[in-house]
Amino acid sequence: MAGSSNTQIADSAKLSHGEQQPLNAPTSKLRVLTRIIVMLIGAGMVAVALEIFLVNNSIIDGGITGISIMLAHLFHLPLGIFLTLLNLPFLFLGYKQIGKTFAFSTLAAVLVMSVGTALLEPVRPITLDPLLAAIFGGVILGAGVGMVIRAGGSTDGSEIVAILINKKTPFSVGEIIMFINVFILTSAGFVFGWNNAMYSLIAYFIAFKVIDITNEGIDQSKSVWIISDKYKEIGDALTSRLGRGVTYLEGEGAYSGDSKKVIFVVITRLEEAKLKSIVGDWDPDAFLAVGNIHDVKGGRFKKKDIH
Repeated sequence: MAGSSNTQIADSAKLSHGEQQPLNAPTSKLRVLTRIIVMLIGAGMVAVALEIFLVNNSIIDGGITGISIMLAHLFHLPLGIFLTLLNLPFLFLGYKQIGKTFAFSTLAAVLVMSVGTALLEPVRPITLDPLLAAIFGGVILGAGVGMVIRAGGSTDGSEIVAILINKKTPFSVGEIIMFINVFILTSAGFVFGWNNAMYSLIAYFIAFKVIDITNEGIDQSKSVWIISDKYKEIGDALTSRLGRGVTYLEGEGAYSGDSKKVIFVVITRLEEAKLKSIVGDWDPDAFLAVGNIHDVKGGRFKKKDIH
């Protein structure tokens, strides 16, 4: 699926091309094996979503996958053929411009997805209700694509093109993919009818959101920066009332030159309202900045007992 994974795809591309890990970094065979298994399961789930739910109801996805579904319908050929052939040129570009690790991971996912659709083609669809197919197909598709992305790959070569165009134009990866998918989903109206095109939009939106949940988790974390003269009181209150450890950073005002203490803390989104209340109780004029975090590891993020 293209469009739902642009940030994660771009990050994977950077890591495989220009942000290499240290040569002496420990490599865990178990971690690599786990990534491979997750990628294979994710690609298999995409195949199930396509053949068991979407294709038989004339509902498409975005990107190369959507184009492949329309071509398979027009030429009466297996979907897997187009998934493989149309993705190959983009995977070659990805290998040359982004990195071999990302390209090979994407190739593996595409091949598993293509073989999976071929094996599942004779299987009868679970439902012929287009709305149910769009909802459940979108959920399974989004979960599968999200797993592939977490494992360092992609399921659609058009995302590679968007990354390459992004390097030479002022448009973001998301904007480029959105333009591509508007064209593809509009084309579906001429091939399958406008009702099916609208069902395709529903499936695409659901998959988009499920990919975010798969990659970021339901209990999304947030990073918080607080600047206040009462930093010690606020920090102690956050520790005792939220159960979160805080870190004090040294800061300096660019205009005034005054030194400042900056409180940094990581919370869940369910704790955001309580944190703002705590800060407001001690210093209503405190500077507060909140940002989303995709992943948190290490340190002492585990919640302590509160009272």
